[in-house]
Amino acid sequence: MSSEKYDRFMAMRKNSVPQGPANITPAVISHASGAVMTDVDGRDFIDFAGGIGVNNVGHCHPKVVAAIKDQADKFIHTCFHVGMYDSYVELADKLNHLVPGDFEKMTMFANSGAEAVENAVKIARYATKRPGIICFENGFHGRTLLTMSLTSKVKPYKYGFGPFAPEIYRMPYPYCYRCPFGLKRPQCNTYCADYLEEYFITNVDPDFTAAVIAEPIQGEGGFVTPPPEYFPKLAEICKKYGIMLIIDEVQAGAGRTGKFLAIEHWGIEPDLVTQAKSLAGGMPLSAVTGRKDIMDVPHAGGLGGTYSGNPISCSAALAVLEVLFEDKLMERSKALGETLWERFTAMQKSHEIIGEVRGKGPMLALELVKDRETKEPATEQAKKLIQICYDKGLIVLSCGNFGNVIRTLMPFVITDEQLDKGLSILEESLEEVCK
Repeated sequence: MSSEKYDRFMAMRKNSVPQGPANITPAVISHASGAVMTDVDGRDFIDFAGGIGVNNVGHCHPKVVAAIKDQADKFIHTCFHVGMYDSYVELADKLNHLVPGDFEKMTMFANSGAEAVENAVKIARYATKRPGIICFENGFHGRTLLTMSLTSKVKPYKYGFGPFAPEIYRMPYPYCYRCPFGLKRPQCNTYCADYLEEYFITNVDPDFTAAVIAEPIQGEGGFVTPPPEYFPKLAEICKKYGIMLIIDEVQAGAGRTGKFLAIEHWGIEPDLVTQAKSLAGGMPLSAVTGRKDIMDVPHAGGLGGTYSGNPISCSAALAVLEVLFEDKLMERSKALGETLWERFTAMQKSHEIIGEVRGKGPMLALELVKDRETKEPATEQAKKLIQICYDKGLIVLSCGNFGNVIRTLMPFVITDEQLDKGLSILEESLEEVCK
């Protein structure tokens, strides 16, 4: 369906905006609230995408909107380097206490997840005086030169954009459903982590390595979730060689897995943590939080940026933290995860196309396969499923190297009725795909 208003907009979009910033759906949104988006023709969509993991507390949460308006009435920008303000420092203090680690921490702010990752790498290299960075297959860390180099998938993120940043080394991630070593759990134990010791022999010396960077649950890579033994072993090896462990929580953080940070599920204390996306409820803001003895090493003026830690974004983030903890949205996140796991595992039993259900909390995914034995990716079926869901009023996203993984990133404020309707649409659409 289209209207004159919609057609006029799309014609302008085609003539004015390049194809590079692609559109996942054809929706043109007029307004949004909670877990529902409404397009310019008045059609409602239940949102299982959350702005790609940005709207954990929902679209236009009243407390976040109020914080934005209040700060905008005071001042919009000074540049923290020119004129400091309390929201920056207060937010840093709160994150220092929320990020795991029984040691003193410090936080700096930037604008995007990619900027946070870039700064974390800069800090690790400065502190260790080493250049090498180890990242992982299936990982996604951004689209800038350095973060695109860290990102694994070639199309669409890296294709044609080389040459890439040097001293980037990539090793297999613990993708148990498609084990890169051909092993099966539980026999493999921590082989994927132990492999780092061998990797030091064949790829990069540990004395040359500044940091290992990993997503606790891979986002664009397919919501790949390591076994419980993995991160403790990886952290142990990093500590042995004085290598910084950077945990990228850009998509998995801000309560998305039922805990404030996903790495808390593994009980380790990273040297550096990056956050963005849902941290400020839709405003551009990212953070690097880490050990004080690492964060405070770079010289004055070596870190920062004109817009980094904008006062409106910091105020929005303070409101997000209040909503998450004081308004019990963390508890809601856990409850959502339990409901989703129950519904998805039930779907898996009745739909052969679902090869695996994985993730933590409401950060869950369905990997679609043509055959459970061969695990051949059901890429076209995933595309068809997304389109059918859209036609029925549900926005859902795919991910993974083959685009065959359906992921859930709905706002925590979604009502039980909206959740049930969305899941019913998803299951009905699955049945249509499987016919």
